Amino acid sequence: MDFGPAAPARPPRDGAVPLINVVFLLLAFFLMTATLAPPDPLAVTPPAGRAEAAAGGAAVLVMAADGTLAFGRARGAAALAAAAAAAAGAAGGRLELRADAAVAPAELARMLARLAAAGVAEVALVLREAPP
Repeated sequence: MDFGPAAPARPPRDGAVPLINVVFLLLAFFLMTATLAPPDPLAVTPPAGRAEAAAGGAAVLVMAADGTLAFGRARGAAALAAAAAAAAGAAGGRLELRADAAVAPAELARMLARLAAAGVAEVALVLREAPP
């Protein structure tokens, strides 16, 4: 029997610190690689339909139900001119048009004619996925 002084107890090793380090590294990675999209300047409900995959990076012109146009902070005719200029600077001259479902088809056709006259080569109408 050994009645000498007891060996000092080693403190328990904390296993949570490496896990916390990994979580913070993942958080930093996702924050650096994430792309944040600004909200639409006007509240619109796109028409339903079968949509193709949207190509990112295109200029987006928003058309409200009452015909109001918005591109970033520009409104009205200034929004149309800014969108046409941005589409001309984009690859292929592509412009996405987010029109509300309540926009009359004749009004939409007039808008497409105005965009063509402004020099926009390609317009893609943004749709929401229709239920099957």
